[in-house]
Amino acid sequence: MAPKLGKDKTLADMIMEKIQEHESAGGSTARDEEGEMIPEGLDSRVIEIYRQVGELLTRYTTGKVPKAFKIIPALSNWEEVLYLTNPDRWSPHAMYAATRLFASNLNVTMAQRFFNLVLLPRVRQDIADNRRLHFALFMALKKATFKPAAFFKGMLLPLCQSKTCSLREAVIFSAVLSRCSVPALHSAAVLMKLSTFEYAGTTSFFMRVLLDKKYALPFSVVDALVDHFLRFSTEERELPVVWHQTLLTFVQRYKAVIDKESKKLLFKLVTIKSHYLITPEIRRELAHGKSRGEADNMDADVGVGAFSKAVKAKALEENVRDMPAIPMLADDQY
Repeated sequence: MAPKLGKDKTLADMIMEKIQEHESAGGSTARDEEGEMIPEGLDSRVIEIYRQVGELLTRYTTGKVPKAFKIIPALSNWEEVLYLTNPDRWSPHAMYAATRLFASNLNVTMAQRFFNLVLLPRVRQDIADNRRLHFALFMALKKATFKPAAFFKGMLLPLCQSKTCSLREAVIFSAVLSRCSVPALHSAAVLMKLSTFEYAGTTSFFMRVLLDKKYALPFSVVDALVDHFLRFSTEERELPVVWHQTLLTFVQRYKAVIDKESKKLLFKLVTIKSHYLITPEIRRELAHGKSRGEADNMDADVGVGAFSKAVKAKALEENVRDMPAIPMLADDQY
């Protein structure tokens, strides 16, 4: 089994920090029958009930979840109560059921904490252990996108900021993004944020998927992406193929809203950073089509198309009283 990823902060880590802060302030620490530290202020009956709920969730596959578990999102101390159920030991199906419950009943801030402290560490650990992701956990990721702000702030952006995102994780999360509908406003904000991060090859996977959704991005986001790519003109290391693919996707989708000066700078960039198969396509996309703020070149052409636009043919009007006489043949001529 692969070693447990230590850089992801889990719910248990957060609760233990609170307990240690309470101890350092001179408070006493409560312990259960097994000697494990538990959060302060919880009744012994509550501890016993949610320990049993957690034991049930370790072997949960399908059906209804316990009623005591369903009320957790409505509790003010839901994190401490959730900690009693040992989320690290839940079955994948229980994690999917919990994600459905919390994504539907928590606000954005609380859902973000659940995604960041519970779902993300579990998904990353499952990928590290099995070199693939359990189908129920994949469905949990798709369900998490129903709260797009919480999904991006609690999972995708921390994953990129950690600088430990593996290629396999990037492919799996990109597959989730490509299969789910994400509002354009959230996608624009995430692209703007990703463009400012210190670059890692796996970040290009997420940028390419979001660009491929063909959203109408604000000019500020397009300019930020141009600046993001231009920063690599002084990069000495060899750039991965996915970087060139992301740049190609960007110019294919948004060449009409890139200004003329930026296109010239991108031409210089692909001269410095080139790929023998992808760069010619990038050059072709940049060379064709109008730039932002330019008039359509077709309007300036003098020809049949321009003449047809300048002269509007008047529709023919017929008057039944001015119709010419039509000679009729006699019956014997048939």
